[in-house]
Amino acid sequence: MILLDENVPLEQADLLRGWSIRCRVIGRDVAELSIGDDDIVVLLHRLKRSTFITRDRHFFRRSLCHPNSCLVMLDALPEESAMFTRRFHRHPAFHRAADRLGIVARAHHDGIHFWQRGRAALQQIGWSPQV
Repeated sequence: MILLDENVPLEQADLLRGWSIRCRVIGRDVAELSIGDDDIVVLLHRLKRSTFITRDRHFFRRSLCHPNSCLVMLDALPEESAMFTRRFHRHPAFHRAADRLGIVARAHHDGIHFWQRGRAALQQIGWSPQV
């Protein structure tokens, strides 16, 4: 399940759905509006195989790696949220849900930086040509 933070513009969720990418929005489809960040983390841990998409920089922390979820911080303009969400999910390294679990990533124009559960070092990968 792709779960979009309330800071991702609603029209970006509509774009994703138009591309046949199923997603839910915090405050509209899941949980309450203005849910606290700590409560979002608890929610993610309860949901199985979820990917949380946010624009909040403070979520890009190694300590948030969890075996049941993936967290992606979009370091891009608000109107690029859908494009970067799609690019991340189409990337060969993260295409399958099993490949995303335990990842905390920062997606930006130059590629993806990510923490992975069980690995101490920050990793980096470029955008795949077909993405």
